[in-house]
Amino acid sequence: MTWFARRTFVRFAILLTPTLALLGALGSLCSAAEGKKLNVLLIASDDLNASLACYGHPQVKTPRLDELANRGVRFERAYCQYPLCNPSRASFLTGLRPDQTGVLENQTHFRQRVPDVVTLPQLFMNNGYFVARVGKLYHYGVPGQIGTSGFDDPPSWQQVVNPRGRDKDDEDKVFTLTPGQYGGTPSWLAADGEDDEQTDAKGAAAAIKLLEEHKDEPFFLAVGFFRPHTPYVAPKKYFELYPRDELKLPEQKEGDRDDIPPAAVSHARHHLDEKLTREATQAYLASITFMDQQVGKLLDALDRLHLRDNTVVVFLSDHGYHVGEHGGLWMKQSLFEPSARVPMIISAPGMKSAGKGTTQIVELIDLYPTLADLCGLKAPENLPGKSLKPQLDDVSAPSKGFALTQVRRAGGGGGKAKGQGKAGRGGVFHGYSLRTDRFRYTEWDGGAKGVELYDHQNDPQEFDNLANDPKFKDEVARLSKQLRDLVEAK
Repeated sequence: MTWFARRTFVRFAILLTPTLALLGALGSLCSAAEGKKLNVLLIASDDLNASLACYGHPQVKTPRLDELANRGVRFERAYCQYPLCNPSRASFLTGLRPDQTGVLENQTHFRQRVPDVVTLPQLFMNNGYFVARVGKLYHYGVPGQIGTSGFDDPPSWQQVVNPRGRDKDDEDKVFTLTPGQYGGTPSWLAADGEDDEQTDAKGAAAAIKLLEEHKDEPFFLAVGFFRPHTPYVAPKKYFELYPRDELKLPEQKEGDRDDIPPAAVSHARHHLDEKLTREATQAYLASITFMDQQVGKLLDALDRLHLRDNTVVVFLSDHGYHVGEHGGLWMKQSLFEPSARVPMIISAPGMKSAGKGTTQIVELIDLYPTLADLCGLKAPENLPGKSLKPQLDDVSAPSKGFALTQVRRAGGGGGKAKGQGKAGRGGVFHGYSLRTDRFRYTEWDGGAKGVELYDHQNDPQEFDNLANDPKFKDEVARLSKQLRDLVEAK
């Protein structure tokens, strides 16, 4: 039996023991009754789509995140506000939409636009918590800024740890589609050595040390893992879990792009043949499983330190990720489902829906009011998100019922459009996408550069653009008004 099989067998046994979850809930209710402040462990993965076993991926191995999902609520339809690192992270850590923070690329710091905003970790710091960060929470240039504080926000933390491992030292060994470039293009390495030498493993070890040092006081600990962000780096044993010729690649449809506006795919610049697609997919999945094992170390530490029953655990990604959909899209910055959708799991003491999933539409900006609500803190009144505490007790409880995701495009001059869609200097224009229970509706440059409508009830892979179908004329008009009302209310 392999090392992974042995670990998986042990974790699977845990998954088959719901009594543990019940006992945890009872213990946590006692803690709450005693008036103890709830701790928060926020775990963020970088560039992770919903390729997790607990989200139904047929091949990926994520036993530790599956375990967390068995003790929490899995949000099946959670969406980022901007599928790019800096805008997304600035958004969910301030609780504001990207148009409110003014962060629409990787070069602007949100305090240039909203200098006095109280971030999510600051809220906890202001309420007597020890607040620390390990790894990437705000934007880092990966892999260039690994080992530094990157584009951090110092007022948000009392202590920071910037791990650096051999993946940084081994950059010259990485295969990349663009020579000399690793972060902005698909790149990968089946690494020599052991887990503990990698940056994310060093980050997990540092986070565990902080848990040990601060277990007797209320804490808000944010741990940001770099994987599976490109370069997709993991020890070789993880690559061996995914034989390339056995990988299931995204389904393609002939003529898929014929009804897609050019703006929807204008960011795509990576073209991989089948051989490279299989190599990149293998590396991406290997990096996910490696990251999963590091998450497991944190969960084990919570249990060993008897902290699980008094700690809210959140796992999420900053945005989704393409691995070849729609004729070969890779990475992010699209408004299609694989790019906008994120995994999000919340495990909270006393919750009544442990081990279940909810299909309610939620957004990453809902995280701020959720954690404030769970921990009894008063969040700022201007937050557009909504607490997800109701879904933690009843997965069928309604959410606000929509998610708004946006991107920005440059070039092409830009036609004149109404309101939010006006093209700016240099042909810069915006795309906004509204996800509802049934539909995804997208406008490019206020509709001047294209409109998309996908019926997720019948077309979950978004192959058929129905925006010009007369049968959906009324639906397009309704969703367009809802979208514009949301954007103009920012």
